[in-house]
Amino acid sequence: MTSPPAYQPPVLEGARIRLRPYRDDDLPAFFALRADPVAMRYGSHPAWTHPDQARDRFESSRHHNAPDRQVCWAIAARDDDRLLGSVALFHINAAQRLADIGYMLETASWGRGLATEATTLALDHAFAALGLRRIEADIDPRNAGSCRLAERLGFVHEGRLRERWEIAGETCDTSLYGLLARDWKSARPG
Repeated sequence: MTSPPAYQPPVLEGARIRLRPYRDDDLPAFFALRADPVAMRYGSHPAWTHPDQARDRFESSRHHNAPDRQVCWAIAARDDDRLLGSVALFHINAAQRLADIGYMLETASWGRGLATEATTLALDHAFAALGLRRIEADIDPRNAGSCRLAERLGFVHEGRLRERWEIAGETCDTSLYGLLARDWKSARPG
């Protein structure tokens, strides 16, 4: 496809998954994940309908990585390295030492604790390696599973913004969650 990116996020190993940089052969699964209307029900854009929609986002996820901008990982199964989803730190503000986090998994992997494992690895990296002091999550309040995940990881619900997003003609609220580095030490699973 294209040349390798200048910055590659580190590979982070979990018990059942690994976070790794995206590879060219991930593109079909990357598209399939974002084309699934169930997985994308509460996403920031409607489910994709054509593989070309994935190409630009895929390349951005690979080539715009920089520790002071964004760090995007593929969530891959440890046993066969198959793409299961993604987790990203984005809108990194190095001066203020904060970032947003986003995560998603293929529906076949839901309910197994894999998003918790992946997000834990990303948060460890954010606080220890990047030296961030605050991570924020912007979650559709109807996405109960994602809200529970954030709360289980120690995120605090800090407010609700009414009619924040318009996605596919639907106006949606958003719940804002925040996690501080000092709170992560006691909230971290395991």
